[in-house]
This record gives sequence, C-alpha cells and structure tokens, in this order.
Amino acid sequence: MKRGSVTFLALVIMMIGVFVFALCIFWLPIEARNAAIRFPEFAHLRYPILIGLYITAIPFYLALYQSLNLLRFIKRNKAFSNSAVASLRQIKNDAFIIITLYGIGIVFLMTQNALHPGIALMGLTIIFTSFIIFLFAEVLRKLLRNALDLKLENDFTV
Repeated sequence: MKRGSVTFLALVIMMIGVFVFALCIFWLPIEARNAAIRFPEFAHLRYPILIGLYITAIPFYLALYQSLNLLRFIKRNKAFSNSAVASLRQIKNDAFIIITLYGIGIVFLMTQNALHPGIALMGLTIIFTSFIIFLFAEVLRKLLRNALDLKLENDFTV
C-alpha cells in the first residue's frame, strides 16, 4: 500500500475522532437539554443517556487508536506481525463492547417507555455498524493469524 494512502486513511480516522469529540462536547449536551425541555416527562433520563453515550465513546476512541496503530504497522511494512493481530483483536473487542452498551441502552429505554422509533433506529444502526466492524476485524485477524502461522512454518522449513 502506498504511503499516501496510509497517510490519507490516518487523516480520515483523526478527522472522525475530532468530529465525534466535537459532537460529544458541543452538540450532545445542547440536544439533551433541548429534549428535556421539549419532553419534560423524560427529563429525568437526560443525564443517564448522556453518561451512557460518553461511556460508549471510550471503546470508540480505543478502536480508533488501534486503527491508527494498524496503519502505522502497514506503513512500516510490519502488517504481518503479532502486533497487528493484537490491534485487530482489540478493535473487535471494542466493537463488541459498543454493541453490548447500545443493546443495554435500548433495553433501558424500553423499560422506561422512552424508546422513540428514531432513537431505536439510530441505536440499531450503530449496533449493526459495530457488528460489521466486529465481523470484519475477526475475519482479518484470523487471516492474518493464518498468514503468520504459514510464515513461521516456512521459516522452520527453510
């Protein structure tokens, strides 16, 4: 892979991180306050939902960091290494954590009779996207692990 492509992907990942950070700092609190004003019967859910969203940002940023690590390995021609396998495993685990947290959030909102169809759709979209990332990272991790095993076997043969 060309260095320019890797650099471009790293910049895109960083821009995604900055965008989500800006949403968390500026947009989410304002939107939570506006929702509490528009729907006072659900105002008591303002802070639990905000805290839940901020907690899900942690594995999101950990996955972004591991993605940057993976790109760094590719840039240094060390894509076929145990470190790359570990990065993919961490990305997979972070995606699973996000799936679990959003699943818990949806169940929590259902028990509170506060699961609006739009919120459910956004939550399910995030769960589905995280599931795709989970599967993709697992497939890549297994392929990379098999390639490393073959390389090790060939090194012992020669």
